[in-house]
Amino acid sequence: MISTDLCIIGAGPVGLFAVFEAGLLKMRCHLIDTLPQVGGQLSEIYPQKPIYDIPGYPEIKAQELVERLKEQIAPFNPGFTLGERVEKLEKQADGSIIVETNDGTKVHCQVVVIAGGLGCFEPRKPEIKGLLDFEGKGVEYMVKNPEHFRNKRVVLAGGGDSALDWTIFLADIAAKVSLIHRGDTFRGAPDSAEKVHELASTGKIDLILQSNLLSVSGDKHLQEVRFIGRDQVEKTIEADYLIPLFGLSPKLGPIAEWGLNIEKSAIEVNTFDYSSNIERIYAIGDINTYPGKLKLILCGFHESALMVQSAFKYVYPDQKLSFKYTTVYGVNSF
Repeated sequence: MISTDLCIIGAGPVGLFAVFEAGLLKMRCHLIDTLPQVGGQLSEIYPQKPIYDIPGYPEIKAQELVERLKEQIAPFNPGFTLGERVEKLEKQADGSIIVETNDGTKVHCQVVVIAGGLGCFEPRKPEIKGLLDFEGKGVEYMVKNPEHFRNKRVVLAGGGDSALDWTIFLADIAAKVSLIHRGDTFRGAPDSAEKVHELASTGKIDLILQSNLLSVSGDKHLQEVRFIGRDQVEKTIEADYLIPLFGLSPKLGPIAEWGLNIEKSAIEVNTFDYSSNIERIYAIGDINTYPGKLKLILCGFHESALMVQSAFKYVYPDQKLSFKYTTVYGVNSF
């Protein structure tokens, strides 16, 4: 039995930052994640993707952010159980909780913090002819190593942040980049959309709007992507890779069976402290929902800071928390 103060389910950036905030208040943490490494989606799906909205970093690669967070929490010596999925929670008579994984690992804690991002997730796949036949043979759903696409002909599809960011990034790596989007406006950050339009106007990329994918074809490896344009004429692009970026389909998995209030695959929380409807269980990051919710890493950081203030009372019931301000040495007083 592993004993700790906070058991954090999810070792993505928000879960990692929660370790730091808890450590400032002298609370121990143990993290559990289904992935074999820490970092969540940043490490698993887009480690080389540039991130632009982390304070103090005009631009930072996803994996670099993970490494910085690991460095930040190292002094607090958190524990990790990786490659295992939390299956059940068992409340104890004293209010504490035993968390058990699919491999039988048990963690006894005072507080459970769910920081599982989107939960269990898989890419949303467009319904086009031949797609499944070329998975791993030119059809990719994420960019783990941009160098894999150097000097290749790459077609991206989508209108969100990932499609925009990777179009911008790969424009300097691939031999040719084409972005296909079914609309004429983007859902992603306006600044990124503006950069994509600038790249298109200077001829660095092909921007194909109001168009939809139809099929992919090739001889053992992808060679062509077929689409229908705004003029309703079918057209073909020669391509080595197609990267459809239509987001992820979230699945809560066992979390959905724990009695939590769920709305559209997200856990409802109180914005005072990001607590759930079950005492001693909190939810932070993309996995929670509340009025005005923004799914941004920095919002998850904010939620982590407020969450630990509330969790403190379960770990140190005889102490009163008086958090004044953070200094270079830690918390000024508590």
